[in-house]
Amino acid sequence: MMKNIKKIAVMTSGGDAPGMNAAIRAVVRSCAYYSLSCVGIYRGYEGLIEDDLIELTARSVHNIVNKGGTILKSARSTEFRTKEGRAKAFENLKEREVDAMVVIGGDGSFTGAVIFNEEFDFPVIGIPGTIDNDIFGTSHTLGYDTALNTAVEAIDKIRDTASSHNRLFFVEVMGRDAGFIALNAGVGAGAEEILIPEEDLGLDRMLESLERSRRAGKSSSIVVVAEGDKSGKNVYELAAYVEENLPQYDVRVSILGHMQRGGSPSCFDRVLASRLGVKAVELLLDGKTNLMVGLKDNKVISTDIKEAVSGGHSINYELLRISDIITT
Repeated sequence: MMKNIKKIAVMTSGGDAPGMNAAIRAVVRSCAYYSLSCVGIYRGYEGLIEDDLIELTARSVHNIVNKGGTILKSARSTEFRTKEGRAKAFENLKEREVDAMVVIGGDGSFTGAVIFNEEFDFPVIGIPGTIDNDIFGTSHTLGYDTALNTAVEAIDKIRDTASSHNRLFFVEVMGRDAGFIALNAGVGAGAEEILIPEEDLGLDRMLESLERSRRAGKSSSIVVVAEGDKSGKNVYELAAYVEENLPQYDVRVSILGHMQRGGSPSCFDRVLASRLGVKAVELLLDGKTNLMVGLKDNKVISTDIKEAVSGGHSINYELLRISDIITT
């Protein structure tokens, strides 16, 4: 039986994502509501090992719901991968009289939390925060909706210049292992082709599609490429391949990069972060551990954190089919 929870620590780990601050705020204010103490861990597991913790109150987190990034910072920690590093982290939590921990991050952060729980029987709850949306057990991760809107807005602007100059643009979006941003942003922005890691559609198919678009009289074309596309070529090589085979096209490349991680979170991400943060604290108060909170059919659910790490979140192939139909 889990001991009574009196003090909860919260951290952000892995890549930053819009909505993390809103989740921190929800955890801190839930603690205040239930008369618990709360501490923030700076720089993820690295800060935990270095005892870089600070007391947080309801007033500590005012005016952060609208801010991107994370006020608690994030960092990689090679030392936490060692038993000695994790033992040091546990000692720091014991000294601070922390009873449980909420980890906001992705699968790497959750893997660390699982190992930490197994070694020290320390209660942990995960909140999924990554723009890639590649975690099992939730339809949306924190930051994904904001990143999508950022990508669509950027592609819309690129479309303006593409139309003005009759150009073909290859636009690379984030998604080394997952094509959620590319697929949804591509459909939302009306891209002529979408290339994602989950599906090798072949370069010949792309050439045929672009040639059809040109013959149909389209004055511009956009190809959205996930950075982990399976064609085996990077975005510049793809552009060169098209120029070589379809010399009629004036080809340009635009890489959106880390701008997709930044910016003020969307209303959806702020509300989701608030719901997940409150649920994380309430699960700990109910004696639950080793769970990740998530969203399914617009209801907040919990999933075994090991499943969240190993399960994999599959692409919406129906959306891929729709993309084929509406880009003809």
